[in-house]
Amino acid sequence: MLLSQLHRSRRACCDERSGVGPERGSLCAVQYETHRSLGEAGPLHMAHDSFPLIAEWALPSSVTLGSSVRAKGIERELRRRLSWNSRKHLTVEAGRVVLSMPEGDATAFASTRERISTAMDALPELPLLPSEVEDVLAISSRERHKWLGDGRLQSAGTRTVKLRGRARAVTFHVFDPRHIETILDGDLPTIWREEDAQVSAENRRRAAGKAALARANKVDSKVSDAGTDGTDSRSPDLDGWDAFDAERLLR
Repeated sequence: MLLSQLHRSRRACCDERSGVGPERGSLCAVQYETHRSLGEAGPLHMAHDSFPLIAEWALPSSVTLGSSVRAKGIERELRRRLSWNSRKHLTVEAGRVVLSMPEGDATAFASTRERISTAMDALPELPLLPSEVEDVLAISSRERHKWLGDGRLQSAGTRTVKLRGRARAVTFHVFDPRHIETILDGDLPTIWREEDAQVSAENRRRAAGKAALARANKVDSKVSDAGTDGTDSRSPDLDGWDAFDAERLLR
């Protein structure tokens, strides 16, 4: 009974100071506390600094598309919108986004929570990076480049970033999540691979036919040249040639 009352009074007090309340539906802020078992000797011990402020948001599979690489990219995108000191307190776990900060940072917690809530609303439209597309669709970089080149993969634009340790900026294509979701639902990569295999087989047959034709033409050309250079060619029609040839002066 005493422990239950301490829990309720402690949580109500912390909620009043930090401004944590039941807002935005998907957000839940909870404060945890450590204590000794009532069966142990000694008074109840409360570690003031060990009670973090925690806020959670649901991260559905329709946003991550079942990809851990996509979830990591969402974590980087959310951290990019926060201050340097707050970024380490945000993590993306299985199906949720978690913000955990010390109780003494109640003001920073409230402002950070609001920023994350605003950013969460835009996540369903966040474009996918090339590595995320490859992981979602289970395709290789070669397939991504090929299908992007022939129009089967549609680009949603380009993004240019300056990577740490590189002198030049890198520009790459990004992709609309709804377009990638349509490809995933229709299992289009499997269909595209079968189409590419058929085209490759047809190209190999054509190349083999052309090579065989070229070899045949080369053999015919050699036979023709041999017939032209032979000694059985017809003698020129000249006066007195028969008598000259009969003397075998050219033999």
